[in-house]
Amino acid sequence: MTSVKINDTFFIGRPRYPLALIAGPCVLESRELAFTVARAVAEICRELKVPYIFKGSFDKANRSSINSFRGPGLKAGLEILAAVKAELKLPVTTDVHTVEQVEAAAEIIDIIQIPAFLCRQTDLLLAAGKTGRVVNVKKGQFMAPRDMEQVVNKVAAGGNRKIILTERGTTFGYNNLVVDFRSLPLMRACGTPVIFDATHSVQLPAARGEASGGDRDMIPTLAAAAVSAGADAIFMEVHPDPDKALCDGANSLPLAELKSLLKRLVALSEI
Repeated sequence: MTSVKINDTFFIGRPRYPLALIAGPCVLESRELAFTVARAVAEICRELKVPYIFKGSFDKANRSSINSFRGPGLKAGLEILAAVKAELKLPVTTDVHTVEQVEAAAEIIDIIQIPAFLCRQTDLLLAAGKTGRVVNVKKGQFMAPRDMEQVVNKVAAGGNRKIILTERGTTFGYNNLVVDFRSLPLMRACGTPVIFDATHSVQLPAARGEASGGDRDMIPTLAAAAVSAGADAIFMEVHPDPDKALCDGANSLPLAELKSLLKRLVALSEI
């Protein structure tokens, strides 16, 4: 069994440790939204005894259109994440896109997330690994699961073995993704826990021209399949009103639906 220590009391790695949840809005639209989501999800997770990590992006650099909302930026975004971490006592994660962002982010966040499109960027992986923080790398939509072994080697080159890999779907023709659940055991063979991103996996990239589409009705089905296949944690973007979200609303789970879905996932994880 492979596990990774997030902080003094939080580990990811089934079956020794319980199924964990990484969840939050796609982008940090505002401080108010971040706290609304974080408090609501934390309460659900406390009730269901699910370890919870808050996620929110300070910058969505990989957007379809130049006109797309990107977020508050590095400084303001990290201030929001630091406040959530301090006031709600939650571990936090966010994605970084450049080497220059890594050091500042590592001072605050518990898990450095490498976006799928950047999973082969050697300098970014090396910089993330050198921080000593847990590094979560999302498998590129263009990558085979076994190819992630070389990604792990890059992060670990500086001696950091606190690495997690995330499945988030594979390109299937144009504007579509498909999930091959064989990727979970194949990536675990790299010596890391594996996370399943249940919301980006239902994304329809750039399907709306200036924005991506999505099929959020499929989130519960894919999440359940991933837990059954042995995922150590589930990643989900959640929003109180996805149709009004400033980013990835089409593939975000409505916050009101999280509790019932999480109950089902916990039950599956205990079988």
